[in-house]
Amino acid sequence: MGRYQIVRTREAEKDLAKILKSGNKSDIKKVEIFFTEIEEHPRTGTGLPEQLKYFEGEIWSRRINKKDRFVYEIYEEDKNVIVVSSLGHYSDN
Repeated sequence: MGRYQIVRTREAEKDLAKILKSGNKSDIKKVEIFFTEIEEHPRTGTGLPEQLKYFEGEIWSRRINKKDRFVYEIYEEDKNVIVVSSLGHYSDN
């Protein structure tokens, strides 16, 4: 088990199911790698991790593909990482 506990929101669960259903092997593999990495070191790794500005809290994003971002929030004091979403872009309305 890693240093951080990973929790998924309902929206993230739905997004992940859609990614799996899509059958896009590249996207599926990237998301699997992201989960492995954020369990150990959520601020570094693949997918160009970037802390998002203008959000309260420590919200981070990693690139799945041109359109989709893997978005999560780090709670350092609790050693939790909350996966918020994984489809779309954080600036999509």
